[in-house]
Amino acid sequence: MLLLLCVLVAPLYGLLSLMPLLRFLLKKTQSKQWQPLTHLQEENWLWQLSDRFRNFAKFANGKPKQKRFRNWQLEIKRKRIMSSSKDGNENNNNNNNSNNDDNGRTLSFGDSECRGRLTELFKKVALHLLGFFMMVFLCNAVHYFLRPFSQPRITSDIVVGLFFGNLGFVHRQVNESAAKTLRYIIDFGMICYMFVLGIEMDPYVLFKAPSRDAKVAYAGILSTFILAGCITPFLHYTDGFEIDFTLSLSTALSSTASPVLTRLITSLKIGKSDIGRLVIAAGMYSDFVCTLVMSLGYIVYPVENDDDKTDDKASSRIKTALQMSLSLLFQTVFTANVSPIFMNWVNNENPEGKPMKGSHLVLSVAFITLIICCSPVYGYSPILSAFMAGIFLPREGRVSKLVISKINYLLTTIFYPIFYFWMGYEARLSEFEPLHIMTWARLIVLFVVVTLGKVSGAVLSGAMLGFNWPESVALGLLLTTKGHFQIYLAIAAKTAGKTSTSTSIVMVTVIFFTVVHAPTVVAQIIKRARKRAPTYRMALQLLDPSNELRILLCLHGPQNVPSSINIMEISRGTADPGVVVYVTDLIELTDDIASTLVQGEEGDTVTVTDKVVTDKRSEVTAAVEAFVADNGDGITLRRMLALSSFNGLPQDICILAEDLMIALIILPFHKSQRADGTLDGGHSGFRHVNRKVLRNAPCSVGILVDRGLGVTEKVSRSGRSVNVAVIFIGGRDDREALAYAGRVARHPGVKLTVIRFLVDADAENAFRRASNLRISIAEQEEETNLDNECFADFYERHVAGGYVAYLEKHLANSAETYSTLKSFEGQYSLVIVGRGGRVNSVLTMGMNDWQQCPELGPIGDVLSGSDFSVMTSVLIIQQPNLKGELDGLDDDFSVM
Repeated sequence: MLLLLCVLVAPLYGLLSLMPLLRFLLKKTQSKQWQPLTHLQEENWLWQLSDRFRNFAKFANGKPKQKRFRNWQLEIKRKRIMSSSKDGNENNNNNNNSNNDDNGRTLSFGDSECRGRLTELFKKVALHLLGFFMMVFLCNAVHYFLRPFSQPRITSDIVVGLFFGNLGFVHRQVNESAAKTLRYIIDFGMICYMFVLGIEMDPYVLFKAPSRDAKVAYAGILSTFILAGCITPFLHYTDGFEIDFTLSLSTALSSTASPVLTRLITSLKIGKSDIGRLVIAAGMYSDFVCTLVMSLGYIVYPVENDDDKTDDKASSRIKTALQMSLSLLFQTVFTANVSPIFMNWVNNENPEGKPMKGSHLVLSVAFITLIICCSPVYGYSPILSAFMAGIFLPREGRVSKLVISKINYLLTTIFYPIFYFWMGYEARLSEFEPLHIMTWARLIVLFVVVTLGKVSGAVLSGAMLGFNWPESVALGLLLTTKGHFQIYLAIAAKTAGKTSTSTSIVMVTVIFFTVVHAPTVVAQIIKRARKRAPTYRMALQLLDPSNELRILLCLHGPQNVPSSINIMEISRGTADPGVVVYVTDLIELTDDIASTLVQGEEGDTVTVTDKVVTDKRSEVTAAVEAFVADNGDGITLRRMLALSSFNGLPQDICILAEDLMIALIILPFHKSQRADGTLDGGHSGFRHVNRKVLRNAPCSVGILVDRGLGVTEKVSRSGRSVNVAVIFIGGRDDREALAYAGRVARHPGVKLTVIRFLVDADAENAFRRASNLRISIAEQEEETNLDNECFADFYERHVAGGYVAYLEKHLANSAETYSTLKSFEGQYSLVIVGRGGRVNSVLTMGMNDWQQCPELGPIGDVLSGSDFSVMTSVLIIQQPNLKGELDGLDDDFSVM
């Protein structure tokens, strides 16, 4: 083992021994006065080499061959004496420029200088790393303090970059060489940024009919471009009028930073709303079109260096433009035609779930690098070339997803802190001109042009598309968002000599203000959405017992009539105040039914003449009216119809519930019972309706899983004929189910049993699981107090008087909960449970992982499963959200 270690270490150690000689030779070859190696320098190096091999021999064998090394050293000493006698003057000079180590041996000037340079190099690297980590720390710290104000990360990064990049001691650490290296890093990072931006764009949308997202984007681009092109030339952002700068500035002001806007909309939790989706799509259109215009415009007006300027400027520009055009055309055609073939081959060779082969990954990176480097060879911008290459690469596939994820990780963790430091370093605040009136005029005019242009375009397009003007204004304000590419252009204009440092700082400030107002705009959007939300959300717990219960009882057809009649019967309570039931038929609006609709005389009503629909409604009406006629004491019946597509039915149901002041909506489960007692596959359309109603209903919602309720037995008022159970674990939905059970308990034909599941505090497993729940103690205590208060009131009213049976189960985990539920099989005709909303979910933890119907909740999903009793129906109840509450990201609310 020791021999193997020596074999591995010896080459590396020998290479390290040669480093002083190699650095000395490199130093001499770079010097203007080249001198060959003297004998003394050669001997000094040989002396060091022999010393290293001697130490290595001691390490390897423990018993070095002293005689061989001794003879070698004596021979070197003899040569040293002879060399010193021949070259006395040279020896004196060498002695003056040498140092002595601890053993008395001389070190050459080259070796000493090499060590000094290495020390200086490591010191610079350490300082630069310290600056990088300091920048990361400051960005995170400022973002943490700005987070309560919902500010996006780019705002804190701009502030930190301007502050840290303008510190005096930081400026002194960045010399000319470091500044050049920093610029190379920024250019490489922007190449990666633009490449990912291009991959996420779809170039073929330009050849399609414009959607409403595209219309909003195009209107904002045109209005801002025209406004900027007419106003900015009079403010002298450059020394003289330059058409290329004016066009570039107008295009940059017309664009939108889609990555920043998308991240902002998502973080502010309106990404699923109609205006959120519209803003994101319009931002991507705007970003794509403006960046594409810049990429093509660079061919006509490239950035020229001093070396590129010749006397024959016109012919040189035409020649350069022709070369760039042909190279870019070749790159685009090659990427669009070859890259799908190559990427598909790599994706097929590396399917999902298996590690990607290293050779294929290297080939993919090499291929991407090749296509990006085509046009820059002929003078085209590599940053814009990366964008043009990205838009024609396939967006789907494993390679593209891997590239996007890795580059985004590189940008967020490493590049962005360096980028904002570079921004602050180049935008030197000491060169800002706050006392110059034109500085503030340029700042104000730029911000007004961006804001007024986007807002006017959004309002005009919104008027044509039928948007409300407040939402159109908000849409335009959000589309003013600028980001990293615009900041890069502002600083690049200064480094290219187009603008002054003060003007570049003005541009960066305007970019900052286009982002900082976005959270306020989103807050106004949510405020308007809350105003349109139901002003009062009905809940059974809040219902006065002296008031009548209003139920919207929905049916799919005559097959739901028996269970609906029994639900009406057990929900009636006492005759005074009674119950008002709106029996509503849910009918899908098909083309055949739409063709039979007859417009009413008033204009806002229609009559359904389709025979299938009318027969179905007649059958339902006859059955429920017959029941009310025989047993209608305390029941008020109303008939309703919801006729719409499956996408429109949830909205119709919620509107009916709000207009009729409904307290409880009862929906049939989307699965029906077969003849053998099992449930069928169900109807996906009605399942969509149930889910949407659960999310947006203004009142409590119940889903009835019918397993023959009312078919096998009817509820009678003469004696207790139906066994009903309500399961109480805790949470707002369970409290709502308990409130409904209080109504059921008043029926003389119902034998109600309330079953309470409690956590077994003595079980170690329960404690261990409870400690893993990420729930604040205060919230858990508050919910527990509400549960205890609600249950105590129910117990005092119904259990203590002997009207309701009480059963208590102490459980430790969800496994015991499942086994306890299975033990109730066949004992009850109807089980009432809450959908969820539990803070202390120890008893249901893990059930969500394997539930088949999440809209039923964990307990309801178990009770309605195929392995449970085929004779037990289940009513799952959910309490509505609080007044005017919007959950943002989880709600697809509409304000347009």
